[in-house]
Amino acid sequence: MGTVANLWRHPIKGVGREELKNVVLENGRCMPMDRNWAIAHENSKVSFEDPKWASCINFVRAASNYELMAISSYLDEELGLITLKHPKLKDLTIDPDKDSNELIKWLIQVCNPKRSLPFKVFKTNRGITDTSTQTISIHANATLEELSKSMNKPLDQRRFRGNIWLNGETAWSEFNWIGKVMRIGTAEIEIIEPIERCMATTIDPETAISDADTLHTLNKIHGHQNFGVFGIVSKSGYINIGDKAELV
Repeated sequence: MGTVANLWRHPIKGVGREELKNVVLENGRCMPMDRNWAIAHENSKVSFEDPKWASCINFVRAASNYELMAISSYLDEELGLITLKHPKLKDLTIDPDKDSNELIKWLIQVCNPKRSLPFKVFKTNRGITDTSTQTISIHANATLEELSKSMNKPLDQRRFRGNIWLNGETAWSEFNWIGKVMRIGTAEIEIIEPIERCMATTIDPETAISDADTLHTLNKIHGHQNFGVFGIVSKSGYINIGDKAELV
């Protein structure tokens, strides 16, 4: 099998990402502080009085706001502060739990005025992952390289907003992992399903321009637009860059 090449988390769903050197996973939980907050838009159906997991259609996302793909972030867990960076804006450092209005004003500057605009920071007692179950997303760099070759264009990992990227795996082998358990470092993750991709993957995270028709290419090659897999942590453990990944 392979080894861990990259670890990513996305503290605010659809808004920024940061690369990690290690992570501690807990049984049944998504990556710590991944999708910890989300930005409900003005037409969202979520309840702020009784916050529960809700689907991504309730939140501001890159699929309809391309500029969001250009945001990077750094979360200081000790201070509870997150710093957001966008090439067209001044850096912003805020506490999302206290500075919702400031964050919304910052985001509106780069959001599509023809789509539902950011309204308020939303938070529940779990990561607001794309699935109703708390999942971890796992990808193989070899698959990314093969897709890049098929498109005659280098594709950046950040397009896919994944958590764990592995080296040493065979391209497209991820779909063979479904229904099996993968040990990564000392953690174990049950692989449950493929990830169906959206328009966000067509967007370059440096330029925020939709410049690669990933969905068309995936459908042409495989008859679907799946890339990467979702898993559920079945055994708590530590993961570091360079750790071994294997099916058990």
